Amino acid sequence: MIRIFSVKPDKFRGIVEEVKKLGFDPSKRSFLTAVQAFLQLSKSTWERKIDLLKQWGWSNEEVVSAFEKYPKTMMFSEQKISAIMSLFVDTMGWKSSYIAKRPVLLAYNLERRIIPRCLVLQALLSKGLIQKFSLNLLVESTEKKFLQRFVIPYKDPYLLKLYEQKLGLPE
Repeated sequence: MIRIFSVKPDKFRGIVEEVKKLGFDPSKRSFLTAVQAFLQLSKSTWERKIDLLKQWGWSNEEVVSAFEKYPKTMMFSEQKISAIMSLFVDTMGWKSSYIAKRPVLLAYNLERRIIPRCLVLQALLSKGLIQKFSLNLLVESTEKKFLQRFVIPYKDPYLLKLYEQKLGLPE
């Protein structure tokens, strides 16, 4: 956590004004997160992350919109962003613009949540058990809701075993 009291007042005031100009409401928690992001990241790191997101096909507007929706987006490591985007876009074939619209998807743990759930989804799709699904439901659901929606209804022991193995749970 950045120590706000160690920041020069003029710099802090400038960051607060910049965050206000972006449309953040000072009475909301997201305002503080946005200020924290500006304080935490150097200009060069900020620009590298913007360039990285653009390499994944995001426009300037999508980068700004993602930050406005979920300011922590810019606080994730470049490695985490790349790994999650690679899975979603390269492996799963989803459009990067969808992730830009739901930047909270970058917040989830790759190994403990995203990969196991994507493996279950791939199994369901390959068996023809589902044709349509919601990426939000897939990733953002609680454990219980995920199991109720994507595993239990299909009464396929392979799905549960696959999921538990990827989670590292004992069989």
